[in-house]
Amino acid sequence: MAQKTVYYIEGDGIGSEVWSAGRPVLNAAVEKAYGKENALDWQELLAGQKAFDETGEYLPQATMDALKGAELAMKGPLQTPVGKGFRSLNVTIRQTFDLYACIRPIKYFKGIESPVKRPDLVDMVIFRENTEDVYAGIEYASGTPEAKRLIAFLRDELGANVDMAAGVGIKPMTEHGCKRLAKRAIDFAIDQGRDSVTLVHKGNIMKHTEGAFRAWGYELAEQEYAGKVVREGEGDGPVIIKDRIADAMFQECIMRPEQYSVVATTNLNGDYISDALAAQVGGLGLAPGVNMGDKLAFFEPTHGTAPTIAGKDMANPGSLILSGAMMLEHIGWHEAAALIHASVEKAVAEKKVTVDLAGQIPGATQVGCAEFGEILLANL
Repeated sequence: MAQKTVYYIEGDGIGSEVWSAGRPVLNAAVEKAYGKENALDWQELLAGQKAFDETGEYLPQATMDALKGAELAMKGPLQTPVGKGFRSLNVTIRQTFDLYACIRPIKYFKGIESPVKRPDLVDMVIFRENTEDVYAGIEYASGTPEAKRLIAFLRDELGANVDMAAGVGIKPMTEHGCKRLAKRAIDFAIDQGRDSVTLVHKGNIMKHTEGAFRAWGYELAEQEYAGKVVREGEGDGPVIIKDRIADAMFQECIMRPEQYSVVATTNLNGDYISDALAAQVGGLGLAPGVNMGDKLAFFEPTHGTAPTIAGKDMANPGSLILSGAMMLEHIGWHEAAALIHASVEKAVAEKKVTVDLAGQIPGATQVGCAEFGEILLANL
């Protein structure tokens, strides 16, 4: 029997509701696919308001210690403490465990209204670098002593033409950071049988940051994936690697989405593209995600705590459930993941959905969080 330990954090706001509705679906999908051969061993960790109520800390050391040895974790949405403590619990976890790849699959579920004509052609997985670029950005406000000192250095020492009244920012990007993100995307494409990886950048303007991301991505592909990855226009291969300038990619996402499968991109570009694609498929309530490092993969829904509907049985557990399906795919339990996707597709097709999706599906029957979970269980 293969048993996988999954550490989970319930989360704040609607966290307890989506977990109550969602975890039984994940367990049932595994049992349906494998009988008693495979199972998930859930181990709860405390974080957020629940942790504070029980321990006086929002992110207890015991939780961090457990995660140090973990390979799989899931969490509900976490509220940022107001006025003191961590700037963001999510960012603290991400930085502490070097979860450098933010991965978001974007796929259409039939029946949801979309602002575009062919949302069904969108089936992409975005790999967004999660630690560099603007996330590690350094900024100085216009007119401050720091800005003036930096501008003076740029002008006097490097000959740069910068207005002394400018606000200035630095976006650091390293070969190590760019290559490990590209490697994660290429490995995923090979493992999942996807046909292409697209490097998205603004290298025509920012040649030594965005342009370097492109160059390092191609270099990695040539050095480590000979025979497995072929550059666009240089022959056929299991995986084609190509690149697109960021602004052109937005047009491509609308006009020719079927030509793109896995996208590897920088932090800021990834932020834009992920949300734009999610809007195209109209499925914001069904948007899963994971923050992943070399050892720990931390899966989570992309929505927030939604305090205005907490405790009202109105939340959509779909994002958490589909994040769980991502986790099952990550560990190679593809049959169980496929059952979950089919279950969600059937629920949407039958128009029995939570309030957030009901507004996007004409003639839908609105159900509560718990009932939606029960519907997904029955669909399995």
